[in-house]
Amino acid sequence: MTSRYQEAHQRALNDPEAFWGEAARAIDWVRAPTRILERQADGTGRWFADGILNTCWNALDRHVEGGRADQAALIYDSPVTGVVQRFTYRELRDQVALFAGALVALGVVQGDRVVIYMPMVPEAAIAMLACARLGAIHSVVFGGFAAAELATRLDDARPTVVVSASCGIEVSRTIAYKPLLDEAIRLAQAKPRHCIVLQRPMLAATLEPGRDLDWADAVAAARPHDCVPVAATDPLYILYTSGTTGQPKGIVRDHGGHAVALRWSMDNIYAVAPGEVMFTASDVGWVVGHSYIVYAPLLAGATSVLYEGKPVGTPDAGAFWRVIAQHGVAVMFTAPTAFRAIKRDDPEGRLLAQYDLGRFRALFLAGERADPPTVEWAQDLLRVPVIDHWWQTETGWPIAANCMGLGLMPVKPGSPTVAVPGWDVCCLDAEGRPMAAGDVGALAIRLPLPPGALPTLWNAEARFRQAYLAAFPGYYQTGDAGFIDGDGYVHVMSRTDDIINVAGHRLSTGAMEEVLAGHPDVAECAVIGVADELKGQVPLGLLVLKSGARRSTDEVARDVVQLVRDRIGPVAAFKTAVVVQRLPKTRSGKILRGTMRAIADSQDYRMPATIDDPAALDEIRQALGRIGYARAPG
Repeated sequence: MTSRYQEAHQRALNDPEAFWGEAARAIDWVRAPTRILERQADGTGRWFADGILNTCWNALDRHVEGGRADQAALIYDSPVTGVVQRFTYRELRDQVALFAGALVALGVVQGDRVVIYMPMVPEAAIAMLACARLGAIHSVVFGGFAAAELATRLDDARPTVVVSASCGIEVSRTIAYKPLLDEAIRLAQAKPRHCIVLQRPMLAATLEPGRDLDWADAVAAARPHDCVPVAATDPLYILYTSGTTGQPKGIVRDHGGHAVALRWSMDNIYAVAPGEVMFTASDVGWVVGHSYIVYAPLLAGATSVLYEGKPVGTPDAGAFWRVIAQHGVAVMFTAPTAFRAIKRDDPEGRLLAQYDLGRFRALFLAGERADPPTVEWAQDLLRVPVIDHWWQTETGWPIAANCMGLGLMPVKPGSPTVAVPGWDVCCLDAEGRPMAAGDVGALAIRLPLPPGALPTLWNAEARFRQAYLAAFPGYYQTGDAGFIDGDGYVHVMSRTDDIINVAGHRLSTGAMEEVLAGHPDVAECAVIGVADELKGQVPLGLLVLKSGARRSTDEVARDVVQLVRDRIGPVAAFKTAVVVQRLPKTRSGKILRGTMRAIADSQDYRMPATIDDPAALDEIRQALGRIGYARAPG
């Protein structure tokens, strides 16, 4: 008997135009598309090319007019400030329309870029939706990034306006955002004409006359603005992700494919119905926050929780249970890191007994590999399905998942289950040939990609093709390695490049190495991602000092840790650097990062055939053993 999943998967592969044309009917169009998929000679394609719509209309206005005006659209829950605030669909629509008017008053028009550099506050979502309302292109930058990182994004996106806040609130400290923004603008070649700054009561920011406006003043002087119709293929947003060269890549998401795919996913992957509550514990600076805090729940007429807090420490390891119980959450989505932290602080799950999770029916995990012990612990504690699923910033929504809305399949620990309908996942060898079931290779996706995936990189079409399409013609290269078993289950094992995954945040070791190499006493360096029980991976720096270095090894190690914090930001979680005599290399001079990572993680490894000096690996093992990594020498 064919399952609902199998039927949907086959339909999407055999006739994608019919499958996604049907899905598109769940969206309101100014002009409904007739050209569902325009295929290109290289296998790529564009979705809904002749369609016209507005994403903000579909997220807000249609629900106001369709009978959900007084239903909660967004719940802001901030344990770090003690604030809980609810916005109905009407209230959120009105605030978004007014802020759109404030942007228009500053000269923002369709196609302009607006950089949003904000903490987890409702105004961040309002600014994103206001851009969508105008057909402006937003680029949200995570508030934890340092000024230099923000400056690179300003130079690439060239925004007309930057929207920011006076500060962000952490568990035990306040982070002033405005000095970081001012320094980024000083460093950037592309200067925004204006900045709108939300003044939070915890810390006021100094505004620069003529350039900066207080959010409250800008809104008070504004008139509400209607939705602007845009082409389905127009960009909705740019989201920067780390590149292997250290230069960030601007992932582009278009309006039409994004709206159709996310709306479909709410029904078929997450099974969240209109009026139900979804709690995604992420940040709007990441793709998860874009897709499943701001856009997808609203496109579906559901209620979204925007949470300014932590899984532990705000105030304890029962924080998530309190949010689920208080707001009647049906489905939650977070990173495995969060549950490792909860397990660490409350291993018996005693805090759960304080809360009624009667409406809660599923937990979704993504952003990094969900290790089986964490999944099993969560299942035993919550007594609901715990669903690992796999996707990327580039894809915008899940590639592989156990699709609740299509009927749950048996779980295989360590696997995100099967390819979601629309994604044709393959496992290839180095020459692009299919691998046998169970054999590890490069995970790739046969073109064309489904709606919602990136169509290109911002102002970098050649880089897009080189990064994602060149390695395996006819396929999208995910950059992940793994295998597909005999039942069609996908198993994602590791990255195939030097991007490491720290608590769900993809970060470039190359960018960190550039910082380390800038220290005057460092002659050579390498950064590797090592396994971490809480964060999944953390970066570890290996330094070779110059002869006659002026500072001690301990001083240099402390220096470079601070440098990474200053230039990349605390999000990098770079806390450990060790000085070694030499780095193991191949005869051609390539540093053996993968072998060193295996040593650090106490994994078995083979001596590389091309190693220049085998004794160098013994020295690395000894150095790592002294700081708590690797097996004891010998």
